[in-house]
Amino acid sequence: METTKFSIPNISCGHCVKAIQKELSEMDGVSSVEGDPGSKEITVTWNAPATEENIKATLKEINYPAAG
Repeated sequence: METTKFSIPNISCGHCVKAIQKELSEMDGVSSVEGDPGSKEITVTWNAPATEENIKATLKEINYPAAG
């Protein structure tokens, strides 16, 4: 199990965090998604078959691309 923190500059409110949580939670292997609109960060706990690359790809697809 891995936990990765992502910086998401497009987060502006709690609704943004909820949208990200909804999309990422539907991915196989993602067990939790926590977000903070104040710091514009999300923390994702995941394991296979999810990968950091496909989490980032999903974030980009839903218009919340990870910085860096």
